[in-house]
Amino acid sequence: MSHPSSPTPSFAGTTTRRHLIAGGAAAVAVASLGGVTPAQPASAPTPAPAPRQAGEPFGYCLNTSTVRGGNLGIEAAAEIAARAGFDAIEPWLSEIEAYEKKGGTLADLRKKLADLGLAVPSAIGFARWIVNDDAERAKGLEQMRRDMGKVAAIGGTHVAAPAVGATTDRDPSVDPNAVADRYRKVCELGDAAGVSPAVEVWGFSKTLTTLADAARVAVAAGHPRAGVLADVYHLHKGGSDPAGLRQLNGATMSCLHFNDYPADPPRATITDAHRVYPGDGVAPLDAILRTLRDGGFRGYLSLELFNRDYWKQAPPKVAEAGIAKMRAAVRAAMTG
Repeated sequence: MSHPSSPTPSFAGTTTRRHLIAGGAAAVAVASLGGVTPAQPASAPTPAPAPRQAGEPFGYCLNTSTVRGGNLGIEAAAEIAARAGFDAIEPWLSEIEAYEKKGGTLADLRKKLADLGLAVPSAIGFARWIVNDDAERAKGLEQMRRDMGKVAAIGGTHVAAPAVGATTDRDPSVDPNAVADRYRKVCELGDAAGVSPAVEVWGFSKTLTTLADAARVAVAAGHPRAGVLADVYHLHKGGSDPAGLRQLNGATMSCLHFNDYPADPPRATITDAHRVYPGDGVAPLDAILRTLRDGGFRGYLSLELFNRDYWKQAPPKVAEAGIAKMRAAVRAAMTG
């Protein structure tokens, strides 16, 4: 994701996380949970992780941003992911809400995902849990509670916890110790929902910019649901050395946002829109993947791209090319 002040190629009719942040609370408003109680047993079981081979120790997940150019609903995106060979999907809460507004139920969506054999190891939301203002933070925690309820209702296990509201130069700065305390409260919400929030590294943000920032918050929170959501692009954008991943317990990570980036533009001006398929850039993917494997990570590599050229292509073509590139990158790293 690019910093709001950085130049980003335009693409009419599309939405990125940057636009959601810039749009403020109205852009991330959450509909009511509609009476869903996550603790109740669901009719469709959550798919078990697909068997992993020694040469491919990770699962393959499609973040729906990658095929956003097709203006797909979550059902169509899930079908494309399953046909391409992904075994998981990482939806955005806005897509789940749009599905509900059209009359769909979370129970039906859970069944569809289960029937397709797709796990939901993460979801993307924008609750303002981190902000200083008490009233605004209370609203953010309520949004997070609702988001977690929706994620649990479709069989999901984790939700992203980015620094929305403490990201741009216009946002008030937050005390790092306060961030850890606030994150712990989010984790406690997760206890009730059965969903774990992952502190998301945002390389363009002034808060949780680096892997070290996110890891500090997760450790200081001292909660068993605490964990980090890292991203190949954001490690580069924020100046994090990927070698730092070896300090993490891979078993606490559900996902890694997987992508690549070109040598140019430089770090200062590169944006989300410049992300490319794994293996098509200069990211040290071999080292990252080996470090994750050796650290016990057996979660999902989630393909998260915002490339406008890909958005102009047919979504099935993008999904098929994406998983082929992912598997090639993994195999090269595991056998190299």
